[in-house]
Amino acid sequence: MDERERVNRILARLDENYGTECICYLDYGAPWQLLIAAVLSVQCKEERVNRVTARLFDRYPSVEALARADAGDVEREVYTLGFYRNKARHIIACAGILEKKYGGQVPCTWRELTALPGVGRKTVNLIRGYIYGEPGIVVDGHVRRVSKMLGFTEEDDPELVEYDLMQALPKDRWLCYGTQMIKHGRSLCPEKNPLCGQCFLNELCLKGDCYWYKKYEEQEGGELL
Repeated sequence: MDERERVNRILARLDENYGTECICYLDYGAPWQLLIAAVLSVQCKEERVNRVTARLFDRYPSVEALARADAGDVEREVYTLGFYRNKARHIIACAGILEKKYGGQVPCTWRELTALPGVGRKTVNLIRGYIYGEPGIVVDGHVRRVSKMLGFTEEDDPELVEYDLMQALPKDRWLCYGTQMIKHGRSLCPEKNPLCGQCFLNELCLKGDCYWYKKYEEQEGGELL
């Protein structure tokens, strides 16, 4: 089996088990809210971010309201997310720029988005993917870890992981792949004690025990003793 066939089989099994719907796990009702939630989600789980943003967006229901917020008040709202001072400063500044420069709208281009405070590649791909329908790979902890297990990358840096995945995967699969990796990482491939024996990708995974057993048989022409 060549590498392209292995990739295609992996993608087919992911589709079969998880579907092809692209799901954003950050709660939002407007594009600017996704931008703010994404900035807050740095090194933080989506579930915790969603609890915080539910209160935050209730208190500041518009870009204009957040842009005029008191920094200390916002810090108290986002305190549980870590790096709360930087995050509070970034989201207030973002809201101000959206209000003054973009009429309250979220820009689309890489150049415009990365110029916003606290916005990195993960946030850009979220915005462009879920707001503007532009393909992108959102690299979080699950995507990085499981992709390494599957042999799609050997990198730890999220940007380098993204570049490797862009080479390994068809462009029309980029956004959906992120959703599938999150589901897989939560259900069968957690960071501690992955359930390789129950995994439907085991014999296709470069770190899976079934894969290495089969490779031994192919190379040695016999059974593993």
